[in-house]
Amino acid sequence: PLQLLQHKTVPKRLRTSQRKPREPQIPRSLIKEIFRHFVKMPVTRDAFKIVEKCSERYFKQLSNDLEAYAHHAGRKTVEAADLEVLMRRQGLVTDKMPLNVLIENYLPLEYRKLLIPVAVSGNKLIPSK
Repeated sequence: PLQLLQHKTVPKRLRTSQRKPREPQIPRSLIKEIFRHFVKMPVTRDAFKIVEKCSERYFKQLSNDLEAYAHHAGRKTVEAADLEVLMRRQGLVTDKMPLNVLIENYLPLEYRKLLIPVAVSGNKLIPSK
């Protein structure tokens, strides 16, 4: 009769093995802030959800294309030239609108200083390559 009163031990499940690894995501607040900056009008929640899905798909495709360009060149690292080729294929970079002009038009000054080389006294380039 004592054996009937004792409870059976049930093995605990390992929760870590059941979780799927999550892909990194761009914060929703950042997407919302960028979108509102360019739209300059109120946006409904439904419209924002669609924008969020579109931006996620866009960045997935962008990263796949950059990976393919680097692989085609026989490299394991994506370089700035790959990004420029991709932007040229998308029509963002043209002969009349080079990459440096896009950077100057759309990025804040602190990012411009990091991306566009500038000659300073002593014949030095900042940022150095």
